Amino acid sequence: MTEFVNPRLAAWENYYVIVGGAAAALISVQFVVIALIANRRSRVSEETINAFGTPTVVHLGGALVVSAIMCAPFASLVLVSVALALCGLSGLIYVAMVIRRARRQKTYEPVGEDWVWHAVLPSAIYAALTLAALLLDATRRLPPFVIGGAALVLLLVGIHNAWDSVTHHVIQDFTKSARDE
Repeated sequence: MTEFVNPRLAAWENYYVIVGGAAAALISVQFVVIALIANRRSRVSEETINAFGTPTVVHLGGALVVSAIMCAPFASLVLVSVALALCGLSGLIYVAMVIRRARRQKTYEPVGEDWVWHAVLPSAIYAALTLAALLLDATRRLPPFVIGGAALVLLLVGIHNAWDSVTHHVIQDFTKSARDE
């Protein structure tokens, strides 16, 4: 077992091994999905992939990085806090870029559910992660739960968005094939 600076974090090790392992596996599955999409009859624009496909990998990567940070044997909680706060702030900046990309791309018109899963939830997760990281110290009990929840919800957002992308492309191909016949 990893030697943790704080015993409160040691209790989370198995949790982060599971979440991080799932995120890593799903990242590789997303690469397979992108390879399959590349072989479709109708092409997806680079703008659309940047707006909806790449963020899925980034959020799964975020769950993986948070899990790695929480399992790493840092010398102090201050270093853990700084690393997690940087992840949260980077995520917030990235979500702002995703929102801009989603608005600029012309291939797909996002609906309300898209905005929730691609903008609202990720923004809330990265903001909560940043705040919990800044409050991570020996006297507070809630931040480790918020950080654990952030990693899990990033994983769930990645799963939802990957599934949504795949089903969209399958339905689009099916609809196009039915029209062509």
